Amino acid sequence: MTNIPVTTWSLEQTAPTDLLPAAAPEGDVRIVRAEVPSPELSRFLYASVGGDLRWIDRLGWTYARWQEHLDRPGVETWVAYDRGTPAGYVELEAQDDGVVEIAYFGLLPAFRGRRIGGHLLSYGAARAWDLADRQPGLPPTKRVWLHTCSLDGEHAMDNYLRRGFKLFDTQVEENPQVAAPGPWPGAHAD
Repeated sequence: MTNIPVTTWSLEQTAPTDLLPAAAPEGDVRIVRAEVPSPELSRFLYASVGGDLRWIDRLGWTYARWQEHLDRPGVETWVAYDRGTPAGYVELEAQDDGVVEIAYFGLLPAFRGRRIGGHLLSYGAARAWDLADRQPGLPPTKRVWLHTCSLDGEHAMDNYLRRGFKLFDTQVEENPQVAAPGPWPGAHAD
């Protein structure tokens, strides 16, 4: 198997005022919290958004593993819908000491390039900043962070920077080159 260099960039906001919101896109785009933890929905979003981006780390998770993850305090899934159809999502994950990670964020391929991503990221970052208001027992958010890599969408880094995230770490590692699995077995997104 061939290895390829993959650059991972970590970005952060250290105050709610760092967030530079994008304008809402035209049309009937809504963002709704998936309040009932649903392994089926989360796996669908993960595989559908990340299928062509080589997101593979959760593909082997069992139903029970998904449920365990989603039941953790401070884990939230926010779904963007375009005219009732899931268009993308953002997953928040509370960490120690008031830190919230935007663990996953992205759009299904058919919805990219339609100005939904900036709006969804803005909304997700704002929800990371007020996570403690919805999650009793969590400390107030002091920092929101995320990472992206050279395998992610071509506009990902620009979107993060335009939303006010600042780069704080860069790492380059050799990773095995894997084919993009697509959203389900047998689908090929490349």
